[in-house]
Amino acid sequence: MSAVLKIEELGKTFELHQQAGVRIPVFEGLSAAVDAGESVAVTGPSGRGKSSLLKLIYGTYRASAGAVRVLADGHWVDVVTAEPREMLALRRSTIGYVTQFLRVIPRVPAEAVVAEPLIDRGVPADQAVERARLLLDRLNIPERLWHLSPMTFSGGEQQRVNIARGFAAHFPILLLDEPTASLDLGNRQRVLELIEEARGRGSAIIGVFHDEHERRRACTRELALD
Repeated sequence: MSAVLKIEELGKTFELHQQAGVRIPVFEGLSAAVDAGESVAVTGPSGRGKSSLLKLIYGTYRASAGAVRVLADGHWVDVVTAEPREMLALRRSTIGYVTQFLRVIPRVPAEAVVAEPLIDRGVPADQAVERARLLLDRLNIPERLWHLSPMTFSGGEQQRVNIARGFAAHFPILLLDEPTASLDLGNRQRVLELIEEARGRGSAIIGVFHDEHERRRACTRELALD
């Protein structure tokens, strides 16, 4: 398969404005490419910038140098220089991101949180909610909770809602930041199955996995930040 993500001479330095402008370099000159259907584990010591790399790809952080090019609708878009409206479009249709934390909105039920990415793409609400319920059930969220806001859920339940949301729609590029953290063994296995299915649909996956066994199962190769 061909590349859908190209990282070219990427650099990131944090500047601490409240501490006399101290500059902390994270990495520089990082280059890599990820193909459709490939799953790459970002590895390296704690604090080396693994989660920061995901945020650079998603456009949450702005790179200090280099380019992050993603293939969207047959055209290459550089995340580093993209306009805000371009980034919104990329996040709607091209780049998915499962973080360790769920943005909880009061009074919005869990099934609506999961269905939102599909509705944003124009999928009829009933079909989007049906897909959401299938994922919630698969991730062992009790049906009695589907109509409640995740605000009242446990940390593990919130994480599973977050994962269901991330896998509800197909994204050509899917970023996973410790997706199995806080989960029991059974639910970890279900997340690994979802990753394998996403790869089968052609998603390029870039993830951070601290568990070596899960990393070997979920990923085809590693990108070491060392």
